[in-house]
Amino acid sequence: MTGTVIELRPEFAGMSLYEASFRVKHECPYREISERYPDLTIREWYLSDCQVIELTAPGSPTADLLDEIDHLGTILHKSVDESGLHVVTQSCLCSLEDSIIERFETYNSLYQPPTVHRQGWEHYTVIAFDESDVRALLNDLDADRDIEVLSKTAITEQQVPHSMLAPIDQLFENVTDRQLAALRLAIERGYYEQPRKTSLRELADLTSVARSTYEEHLRKAENKLLTNAGQFLRLITATSTADPLDVGSSHGADLAAD
Repeated sequence: MTGTVIELRPEFAGMSLYEASFRVKHECPYREISERYPDLTIREWYLSDCQVIELTAPGSPTADLLDEIDHLGTILHKSVDESGLHVVTQSCLCSLEDSIIERFETYNSLYQPPTVHRQGWEHYTVIAFDESDVRALLNDLDADRDIEVLSKTAITEQQVPHSMLAPIDQLFENVTDRQLAALRLAIERGYYEQPRKTSLRELADLTSVARSTYEEHLRKAENKLLTNAGQFLRLITATSTADPLDVGSSHGADLAAD
């Protein structure tokens, strides 16, 4: 489940949208864990075929809490230090049929991840184009679970966070596993830092492929990532009238001719 991407069509330009934040209680293992451990905060993201869960808590966790975390899924990261507990896990995506997020879509409401589980409550934020959709959604949820509305606010189109229009997996659409691996290695080894900390040759030497093959994987990953990001870049700059590079100036044309 990646969330619904709602394009801001011309007929909605300049109109108010509605943001609602609320918390609910119903049967959910993450919410129930947060109820048993009040200092624990759980953040939940949905990707195309899995859930990524981040768990944080101040202080040293109990053995019982660590045992529960170990059963949530595959541990991607775990640390306990003076700042407290920090764990990231990945688990198979449970069926979302009749789930709360599907109800958001039924009422034309855009879900803003992550879901936050704290002290026995699930916290959600949604945005809708019509206040009546928000009202209908909240009334529907109130019919079969405990719900508390924390805020309901009219916002302008320009205030809508651009990140909510860009599900993270869309940025990596059509990027292969080898291309992702090549890109990650380059980032981790400082290839994109200024000055660069490594070269293509040195990166390729860390792998089992030739330099030309590694470079091909890396360039294709860069190309696909920037192409995918382009649609969101246009969203971010769509309402801006600034021209920080003076693209339209005659000076720029003169420089291009030099």
